[in-house]
Amino acid sequence: MWKFVLICWSHYLCSMRKNILIGLMGISIFAESVYARACPLVTMDDSYKSDILILTDNSGAVKSFGSVNPDNSEMSGKADEARKFWTERYLSVSLPLKALTVTSSYGYRTDPFTGKKKFHGGLDLHARNEAVLAMMSGIVVKVGQDNASGKYVVLRHGNYLVSYCHLSRILVGKGKQVNPAEPVGITGSTGRSTGEHLHVTCKLNGKSIDPWILFRHIKNIKDECVRALRDL
Repeated sequence: MWKFVLICWSHYLCSMRKNILIGLMGISIFAESVYARACPLVTMDDSYKSDILILTDNSGAVKSFGSVNPDNSEMSGKADEARKFWTERYLSVSLPLKALTVTSSYGYRTDPFTGKKKFHGGLDLHARNEAVLAMMSGIVVKVGQDNASGKYVVLRHGNYLVSYCHLSRILVGKGKQVNPAEPVGITGSTGRSTGEHLHVTCKLNGKSIDPWILFRHIKNIKDECVRALRDL
């Protein structure tokens, strides 16, 4: 009797193990691969959508064009498509000046007027009668002049709000759509200023951030495009 029970139990365990193995094989065969999607730097609204500000993995875009063979018209077409993509991406962003030299960083510093420690909510760049450029596609949301900022221009690029201060001239009006690298003003020393320079402030979703973060992101995009074009 006991032998019969042991034999039945052994057959039951073997059957269960077989069913488990078959189930696991089915899961491994039919399970769909899951890939993490790149997190955007900032969510764009419909009015000012721009892929410039969305950090995605563009490696696939390069790989999809494949290697180029001059004797293969199909590959040549892909090279042209890739060249157009990277050229347009390169032109979709711009630094605010042709050359960037920081004279006063973002953060706490000694106030040049009072000599006391005070938070500097922007970044100062060396400039001499230079054109100030829009960094991305956007819209002019405000222009004006006051005792502190002097003549200023405020641009909206998606969820970014960028202001250029102490200008000698303003070249745009409120509501104007601007393109990357389009001049919006001329540097100067108006307002509360010890000398000519460009004061840049930047807000993301209403919170002040170091403008250098945006500068670095733009430079990385341009460097990426130059490398991709060089490798075609």
